Amino acid sequence: MSESAIATDEPLLLDNLLPTCREALASSDSLLGRAQRAISARIAPEGGVDGALLETEQFAAHGYAWLSTYVEALRQMLDWGERTDKAGQFGEREALMLQAAYGEYFRQIIGGIAMSQGELFRLVDLNVPPDAIAAFLTNAVGRLARSGNTPVVRHRLCELIAEDGFADPALGDETLTLMQDQFNRFADEKIAPHCQEWHIKDELIPLPLVEELSELGVFGLTVPEEYGGLGLGKMAMCVVTEELSRGYIGVGSLGTRSEIAAELIKLGGTEAQKQKWLPRIASGEVLPTAVFTEPNTGSDLGSLRTRAERDGDVYRIHGNKTWITHGARSDMMTLLVRSNPDEPGYRGLSMFLAEKPRGTDADPFPADGMSGGEIRVLGYRGMKEYEIGFDGFVVAAENLLGETEGDGFKQLMATFESARIQTAARAVGVAQNALELALTYAKERIQFRKPLIAFPRISGKIAWMAVETMISRQLSYFAARQKDSDRRCDVEAGMAKLLAARTAWSNADNAVQIHGGNGYAEEFPISRVLCDARILNIFEGTAEIQANVIVRGLLGSRN
Repeated sequence: MSESAIATDEPLLLDNLLPTCREALASSDSLLGRAQRAISARIAPEGGVDGALLETEQFAAHGYAWLSTYVEALRQMLDWGERTDKAGQFGEREALMLQAAYGEYFRQIIGGIAMSQGELFRLVDLNVPPDAIAAFLTNAVGRLARSGNTPVVRHRLCELIAEDGFADPALGDETLTLMQDQFNRFADEKIAPHCQEWHIKDELIPLPLVEELSELGVFGLTVPEEYGGLGLGKMAMCVVTEELSRGYIGVGSLGTRSEIAAELIKLGGTEAQKQKWLPRIASGEVLPTAVFTEPNTGSDLGSLRTRAERDGDVYRIHGNKTWITHGARSDMMTLLVRSNPDEPGYRGLSMFLAEKPRGTDADPFPADGMSGGEIRVLGYRGMKEYEIGFDGFVVAAENLLGETEGDGFKQLMATFESARIQTAARAVGVAQNALELALTYAKERIQFRKPLIAFPRISGKIAWMAVETMISRQLSYFAARQKDSDRRCDVEAGMAKLLAARTAWSNADNAVQIHGGNGYAEEFPISRVLCDARILNIFEGTAEIQANVIVRGLLGSRN
């Protein structure tokens, strides 16, 4: 469906928009049901996902995951529209964003969803029957697909954003709104003016800034109050993480390792371990790092080979780890190793809370039985990446998480939902940063005697960046609210991370394009944002891993 073929008599702003979106969403749910039956027949013929069939039918299965993500994202955008309408804030800008979201995603569902730059998923790949597709194309769906996201709509939406700013996320909670304002100012005043220099010089984020974040409670946001934290939920974590990541992903990620460590201890630790570690993590006295990945394993944690050998009251660690973020300046490692070499796969893994001294650039790992060095990277530089070798490194037996061997993978899995929600929030922050940089540059840069923003393809890019950032934000909030309600949300967290990571990269790439040659120059911050955005599709589970998680969660799993 080409833009030149979208001639329509519809007004710029569709009337009866909310009811039309509700009707179209019902059609989407029906289509999704037919798609689920089609993929189930191929990968879950006996009632649960068959691992071998999932691998064989990976493209179709992952396409189903993306289709499901799109439908859930549209549901959350409609919920946002209804909340803003109820609050009396559903103006022209908000309405255009909602109809653009529905219009564009419907076009993609009909014509092809980009799972990556070179992979377009189409309904035919799922063998969705023609009658199901025809039933999906109701008047409501067709109207939105034709007229929801036209060039004229995008141009007007960009005008409104340039004049009046970005739409309200409709947090619906005064405390969250105050936190958002506070950390928005913090990012603008304390992070944005300096982070480009940290990136270019490949420097660690200054300790005084880390201490300021500690005083603001960033490292104890979700730690229970009885252990010295603020006792807030994942929605608060999302709001704070997004704003800090909007300033610089390195700062937004400082709390990630604290969040993972605190969640591990809160869910799997003994009372003594909670008393010892949680207050120190919450205060920022202890900076943790996550030590999971090995050189030849990547996402395949069941193949970990680094081992822990019991020796009286201690364990001695032998092996190699890699991609350890903030490894040198940390005080404690959440360390996943194999404690039982006779147990294959995940069953032989244990988690340790391994204390270590802080290192320096000259001597990153000043501990007996521990060595390593920095991995130079394109972006995401504020904490640095390391590889670590263990040769008899000593961990006290009392620091075995839960004081029970063999529970390490189960303990880690319990944290994945929170980690992926937090990563989705980081991605939304990076996407927003790219959007803001693009908007500012397009307003100021004059070409052919007019600002760049006056050109339709520039204004169109900016408008869609704003829309998809809001889509990703609302999907991330939905996952956080599910988690805060004590509901299982591995699917929702996977969807949020999957979409937000793609949005961050797309926004950064479009923002570089808007900057032209200047976008490739180190002096312009968007060059850093592009490098930072690329990692989001990789860590905390690649896009392919997220799609697997979504499929297994939606269809059930036998192996």
